[in-house]
Amino acid sequence: AAMDSRSVFVLLWMLLLSTSTGIKLDGNGYVDVIIAIGSKVPQDDRLIDKIKDMVTEGSVYLYEALDKKVYFKEATILVPSHWSCKNAKIRIDHANSTYGDQPYTKQYGECGTMAEYIHFTPEYLLNDTVIQLYGLRGKVFVHEWAHLRWGVYDEYSEETPFYYSNGRIEATRCSKNIEGQFYEVTAERSLQACRKDPQTSLPTDKCKFFPNINKKTNSSLMFLPSLDSVSKFCRKNEHNYEAPNLQNKKCGKATWTVIFEDSVDKDALRSLKPLQSPLPPPSFKVVQRAQRVVCLILDVSGSMGSGILLQRQAATHFLRYIIEDQARVGIVTFSTSASTLRSLTIIDSNNARETLVQLLPKVAAGSTNMCLGLSKGDNGDVLGDEIIFLTDGQATDNIAGCAPSAIQSGAIIHTLAFSDKASSALKEMADKTGNLIDSVGKRTSDWFNGTVSVDQTVGNKTSFVIIYEIRFPSVYIQSPSSSIYTQTNMSHDGSLKTVTLNIPGTAEPGDWKYSIQTTSNQAFTITVTSQASRDDVPPIIVKTHMNQQFNDGSKPMIVFAEVSQNYRPVINAEVWATLESETGSVHTLQLLDNGAGADAFQGDGIYSRYFTKIVNGRSSLKVRVKNQGGQTRFAVQKNSGAPYVPGYVVNGVVQLNPPKPPVSEEPLEVGSFTRTATGESFEVKLSGTTPPTFPPNRITDLSAEILEDTVLLSWTAPGEDLDQGTAKSYEIRWSFDLDMLRNSFSNGHVVNTAAVSPQEAGSDEQHSFNLSFPIQNGTTLFFAVQSEDEQNATSETSNIAQASKILPGPKAPGVSNPGMNLTVIVISVCVVTMVICFIVAVTTWAVRRRNLSV
Repeated sequence: AAMDSRSVFVLLWMLLLSTSTGIKLDGNGYVDVIIAIGSKVPQDDRLIDKIKDMVTEGSVYLYEALDKKVYFKEATILVPSHWSCKNAKIRIDHANSTYGDQPYTKQYGECGTMAEYIHFTPEYLLNDTVIQLYGLRGKVFVHEWAHLRWGVYDEYSEETPFYYSNGRIEATRCSKNIEGQFYEVTAERSLQACRKDPQTSLPTDKCKFFPNINKKTNSSLMFLPSLDSVSKFCRKNEHNYEAPNLQNKKCGKATWTVIFEDSVDKDALRSLKPLQSPLPPPSFKVVQRAQRVVCLILDVSGSMGSGILLQRQAATHFLRYIIEDQARVGIVTFSTSASTLRSLTIIDSNNARETLVQLLPKVAAGSTNMCLGLSKGDNGDVLGDEIIFLTDGQATDNIAGCAPSAIQSGAIIHTLAFSDKASSALKEMADKTGNLIDSVGKRTSDWFNGTVSVDQTVGNKTSFVIIYEIRFPSVYIQSPSSSIYTQTNMSHDGSLKTVTLNIPGTAEPGDWKYSIQTTSNQAFTITVTSQASRDDVPPIIVKTHMNQQFNDGSKPMIVFAEVSQNYRPVINAEVWATLESETGSVHTLQLLDNGAGADAFQGDGIYSRYFTKIVNGRSSLKVRVKNQGGQTRFAVQKNSGAPYVPGYVVNGVVQLNPPKPPVSEEPLEVGSFTRTATGESFEVKLSGTTPPTFPPNRITDLSAEILEDTVLLSWTAPGEDLDQGTAKSYEIRWSFDLDMLRNSFSNGHVVNTAAVSPQEAGSDEQHSFNLSFPIQNGTTLFFAVQSEDEQNATSETSNIAQASKILPGPKAPGVSNPGMNLTVIVISVCVVTMVICFIVAVTTWAVRRRNLSV
């Protein structure tokens, strides 16, 4: 019996999901750990040995850090030449010039969510002097693995390296058992006392924390993996909840708690028994591809019907304009049986391309045996090979039976499912290879006009492809310097219903305008593709996806789009997502990079938004990006990563490390550009009959400041439904006790918010109020906020902001060092007067509890 198309799509997406996320736990050991070396990395046989050393060493540290429960069992190292490493979770590749050799993890999900990838540079692995800057590679690998696999965040902070804790300056760290001293390092590499910033009364940004190497403490790997004695993650009882770091802002709980309660491995880790036998070393497989290998698997079954034309349009465009020279392409067809139309052919000329185009099937008949097609397309050892699977999705065999073997093969499988939308597969195909500039569709019986920007990073092999539905239209395309191209410059294929303009050489950068005229009412799509203009300048690319492939309405969906050029974020762009369901409902959302709502970090080139208008069935995602009024910039990376350590205190004496290599921090201008990207389709199956409604999103950027006896709070407004619309009201509470506010928001002291009307989601909010009692110099207060919507649904409690009342001294004084001497003095004074200290503390607390109201 035929499966319904929806269940087939679900299975195909499971297949896609399995091949893209990869890493699995097999008993106590992680397997399917793929480490890909970028195609531009020059050959150096030492690199593979260094990768093996790092993973082998990291396995020992991972095993110790997680109570002997897990280790690295198997890893595959993918060696270039033309194989792209976009699906690998661990990448060895050159960084852009602004980032240097610091290891980092691209992380932008919620706490506990797997990250995108870990990035190491070849220089980091080959140059042993970096070990002094960041620590042993094996420990750094475990630090990054915790970001990647378990979605924990850094416990140090480059933005706020110091904070006040009841009148005492503390370094932002976890655990507080790590002690050290504060100094500034001068240009001549000598030490001097830290100075205070008159604005904050905290040490200036030149002040550095030097950890004491003699103090033996084993946590935490997310703060300082380079410290010899550090081998564990912070647990609940030692976590520093006050530290203004990302772990507290994003998670508000200890790293150990997130790993065992929120991560993808939570169930396995709680049930796994520690490994009894000695720890085995990881096994490695090294796989090299001579060049890119792509197998087109074409559905020619009867259910394709008119879809066979769409398939030919997409496959022709792929073979003529997209697949690069020297790649190898094979074509397999399947219906009732499967056959190889063409075995792997090297793309070494236009003749080779046309030979493949002429072989494309024109007729559809028979049943849809997808498994036959998949098995034909999988030629044994294809790790790193790509299968492009074109189908209408209506299989008559059980694809669940062949999915596991396809996953095992390691091939990257792109499933392009045809709908009734002209050329949707063509868009996806161009997008999957990273060279889609724009794709726009319209139904009209008149003019269809538009503009597309070709920027400096692309321009080679630029083509405009117009697909029409009924009748050949008139087409005019104008270059930025006003040259006009008409039908006489274009090729027309009546059987494919396509008109194509190929721009010779490198297309002129700037705005290209197009006008299409028709008298018949028909649908059009114009798709513009272009390849990198220079080998040494990677193009700007856009990648987009949903945070879930399947949704039952219980958790909100998030749309993500990453805009970058060679790992460098593109910020301040205008990014719009269109989500279209199979029933025809279309929702357009502006994606934001503002560090609020669904967006994890401001200015990291990841644009995000919650998708709240969830409807049953299958939906597709498309994202369009353009320069926002000349504001768009290339920015410095903002990522979770291994901390650089300026030096250590050894037996009371500071020993300096070499300086961190300087990086350029200047944002660079981006010219006019447009990009379109398509994401994988997603499936919604709501359990109830009514669409879900959501409370306002959690506020994650609450900040507080105390001036005299006035408190100033700032945050980004949430919405009525997550980050859309306008919330009804705010509830703000404060406390002297962080733990109390964190664990029991409703027990905090209430701030009168009668005068505060929430603004639209994404707006900057500020609220200042006077404390009704004087607070002493050095006192720290903690603040949190919840918001409520019209249905009285309440958001999660915000991040906890802290502020201290610090009276400025007569001059900006130096920072006294919280080293051993200070610690000894504080301890001896308190020992002598312990009883008095205790009585005063209890009395003060009791008086405050009685008198406090705001």
